[in-house]
Parts: sequence; C-alpha cells; structure tokens
Amino acid sequence: MKKNTTRIAVITVLVAMLSGCFLTKIVTTPMRLVGSAGTVVGATLSVFPVVGNTMNDAFREGNARIDEVADRIDDIPI
Repeated sequence: MKKNTTRIAVITVLVAMLSGCFLTKIVTTPMRLVGSAGTVVGATLSVFPVVGNTMNDAFREGNARIDEVADRIDDIPI
C-alpha cells in the first residue's frame, strides 16, 4: 500500500513540475512511431503489384491522420 502511495505522489510531483509541451510530446511520440512503422510495412507490401500498392496507400493515409492528431495534441496550450 505504501509503495503505491509513493508512486502516485512521485508521479503527481513530476506532472506538476513538467512543462505542458513535454507532457504532450510524451503522448504523441509513441503515436508517431506507430504511424511510421505502418508506413514501413506498407512500403514492404508495395512489392506485390495490385494489393501491395493499395495497402501502401492505406498505411500512408493512416500515418497522415496520426500525424494530424499528434500535431493537434502538441498545439494544446497546457
């Protein structure tokens, strides 16, 4: 019980001391990494003529949407 209380206290202090920009970067960086990984998979699949190109386009569109959302989160004034 004491260990959990200590963790919560440490996290609360860190959140209070960190700047808002840093907090949004913590949230958006994993989002951008997942989107980039999807683009790599799409590029690999594009080797197959018909299905691969469609998949690659879908992954690129998904990555663009993830970047849009991440940019909006970064712009939140905390």
